[in-house]
Amino acid sequence: MPGLYLSELTLSHFRSHKSARLTLDARPVAIHGPNGAGKTNLIEAVSLLSPGRGLRRAAAQDMARRPEALGWKITGLLHSLQRVHEVEILSEESAARQVRIDEKSATQLALGRIARVLWLIPSMDRLWIEGTEGRRRFLDRLTMSFLPDHGDAALAYEKAMRERNRLLKDQVRDAHWYLALERQMAEAGTQIHTNRKHALALIAGAQMQAETAFPTAELELTQTEGEMPETADDLREALAESRFRDLIAGRTLVGPHRADLYGVYAAKGVPAADCSTGEQKALLVSLILANARALARDFGAPPILLLDEVAAHLDATRRAALYDEICGLGAQAWMTGTGPELFAELGPRAQHVHVTDTDGTSRITPEAP
Repeated sequence: MPGLYLSELTLSHFRSHKSARLTLDARPVAIHGPNGAGKTNLIEAVSLLSPGRGLRRAAAQDMARRPEALGWKITGLLHSLQRVHEVEILSEESAARQVRIDEKSATQLALGRIARVLWLIPSMDRLWIEGTEGRRRFLDRLTMSFLPDHGDAALAYEKAMRERNRLLKDQVRDAHWYLALERQMAEAGTQIHTNRKHALALIAGAQMQAETAFPTAELELTQTEGEMPETADDLREALAESRFRDLIAGRTLVGPHRADLYGVYAAKGVPAADCSTGEQKALLVSLILANARALARDFGAPPILLLDEVAAHLDATRRAALYDEICGLGAQAWMTGTGPELFAELGPRAQHVHVTDTDGTSRITPEAP
């Protein structure tokens, strides 16, 4: 199977990394070092090689190394489906990020077409018990991994909805002001809903067809109130009919922005929100692996995986099972942990990297397994 991996990664003035370069192959990357050394900063840099704001959702100026704040640059040599691309992500003096692919300016959508990057970070551990916004963001990242233009549909919908909400807050009652905005919302909103259902169907198929040591989750796309109209015409009518209620609320109360992701621990029939912390973590790992398996078929190569501190929360048996699944999948998984013992089960199947900190500057040292 054609691969998707980074063979080189260079960082300049990014977070705690003043200057760093890694030369790699397609194997997983096991990164260890003390807390605060810059391990997560390293995989955050990799996450920026995909559309969006990266795994921390940070602004460009917040990623610049302090105290210099000169701007930053990430360069990667990306092997994607038997082609090699030089990808550059940079920000100059706190300006918005720029993307270059093969020395040409490019869009986030173009980046999404050649790279698939998934991540699991500690802040996601509370996914099932916190607000709906985090679950929608998780769902949309999952969806965008299959359909890169999903992000454009989401942006178009949010822009039109902001304008509509402004009219609602200003108590504008003339229907003519709403018609064009509601048409845009209906078209983009229906695409968002269709994309999400398609992605969940692919995940369900990937879970059913695989043997895994991790519990599977039954996922359902729900609405926090009412039902989501299935067609653009129905959504446009629902928005028009909801105008009076929306004027009272001062915001739009129907549409894909009211969606939620409901998960159930399949083997036990228990809602994910009611599972133990360990079970919730295992369900998340299972979903990331299912997403990766589905992408291996849909995209033609497994995605790059970023797993921050995942090993610390798994017992030795599950940890070994995770590593076996990653290696069996053929994914270049970047994994962080505080000590090399957390990656002992990988041995020579992975590349091992030690990250240390000296006076606020991260240093990266490749090591033998």
